[in-house]
Amino acid sequence: MTTHYLTRNKMNRPRNLPADERRAHTVEAVVELAGTRNPGEITTMAIARHMGLTEGALFRHFPTKQAIWQSVMEWVAESLLDRVERAARDLDSPSDKLRAMFLGHIDFVAEHPGVPRMLFGELQKADSTVPKRIVQSLIQRYAQRLQQTLEAGKACAELQADLDSGAAATLFIGTIQGLVMQSLLVGDMARIREEAPKVYAIYSRGIGARP
Repeated sequence: MTTHYLTRNKMNRPRNLPADERRAHTVEAVVELAGTRNPGEITTMAIARHMGLTEGALFRHFPTKQAIWQSVMEWVAESLLDRVERAARDLDSPSDKLRAMFLGHIDFVAEHPGVPRMLFGELQKADSTVPKRIVQSLIQRYAQRLQQTLEAGKACAELQADLDSGAAATLFIGTIQGLVMQSLLVGDMARIREEAPKVYAIYSRGIGARP
């Protein structure tokens, strides 16, 4: 499933679609709805109405609401990791890769403001649901990718030799989460793009990256 599904206007969605496309449009609808309301309050009726369908038509493609949420979280994990990978792909310098990954993540959140709401919502659940485990796996995979880049930076002397790459990866993700939370508090997700370069500059100095 690719991000182009999230760029189409819901008014232009055809009613008769192959099963894979209908499931993709369902994910699109949930991500769009989460951008304007509490994800925990998104009902299957709301999803169906957003898509111009009946609940019965929706459940022909998903057996349960949790199955919908599982598909949504799978899309989020795949799309976010792909975004940060593509942002860094053509860069040689580990320091440049880290900055590109940070800003790529921020762009993804700005484009899909419902995503952080859904991620936070799943992590706060007491039960170990499939969607929650997908989010936990996403964070682990992301942290591992960051640690690889941080270690590469240490190896070529772009970063401090004694840098704890695990702690630096945790701080990287935590810094983005802090930016997201601040943007949610002020109700202006677009602002996150303006703040991100300045905040990353502080993070970069903290890990001893070259100017």
